[in-house]
Amino acid sequence: MNMTIQYNTSNIEEEEVRLQETINELVDNTLGRFEDKITRLEVHLSDENGHKNGQNDKRCLLEARVAGMQPIAVTTQANTFAEAAKDAVGKLKNKLETVLGKLNN
Repeated sequence: MNMTIQYNTSNIEEEEVRLQETINELVDNTLGRFEDKITRLEVHLSDENGHKNGQNDKRCLLEARVAGMQPIAVTTQANTFAEAAKDAVGKLKNKLETVLGKLNN
């Protein structure tokens, strides 16, 4: 992909490398057709309760920078970072389809 993916994380050091690989793969597979439109994708991952266990405490915010447009952002929370990232990538895909589809019409 030509887009830059920037990671901003807190409280997840031990999982970070594996998580980045998972997210890169998700982005490639799900958002690949938008790669010529997205200049940068910012991935913000955080554990809302620190290291304590909790329901839906893993947060993923994705912010897509699309040339000539305001950033497009989505946020999800889930029990794991992988689930939150998968949900966020899906939401971002739907949002990009809507926004970019309107531009093409």
